[in-house]
Amino acid sequence: MLILASRSPRRSELLVAAGISFEVLAADIDETPHGNESPAAYVERLAIEKARAVYAWRPAARVLGADTTVTIDGEILGKPVDEADARRMLRLLSGRVHDVHTGVALVSAAGVRSAVDTTRVWFRSMTDDDISWYVTTGEPVDRAGAYAIQGFASRFIPRIEGSYSNVVGLPVALVSSILNGGSLPHL
Repeated sequence: MLILASRSPRRSELLVAAGISFEVLAADIDETPHGNESPAAYVERLAIEKARAVYAWRPAARVLGADTTVTIDGEILGKPVDEADARRMLRLLSGRVHDVHTGVALVSAAGVRSAVDTTRVWFRSMTDDDISWYVTTGEPVDRAGAYAIQGFASRFIPRIEGSYSNVVGLPVALVSSILNGGSLPHL
């Protein structure tokens, strides 16, 4: 049995679309970045911690953990705390290129397999009216970097380099490789 250690409806949708059977059982962990931790190391650590926490409850299962963050200028952009924070993040992203990192980890009786996928995302310039409109849609809430590429924000993203599903929240090809024991990329 595969357990997804995440409450994210987007991750669940991506796994269902890929034909991967699973159940959801999430654990709450401290998501505070450690000092001098790179974004890739940060999301990989969180993915492992989430999977290990759930595996402790269900040691007969295989547990998939994941965590996604957006980075620009070395700053980790998690989920906005309020509308003002969402506006701040969108202003940072406007007219620039940023990275989306997702760490994935599989914890099972065989041990831990983990990796990170990174996608570059180009944002077109957004006016203050664009940002205000987008924030009022409610879409930035509960989204790393305050946007959803699969939603209204798609109108602001002319290009990506890498995995689209990674930007949504789960790099499906990487997950498939991890689940099937395939080779993993190195950080």
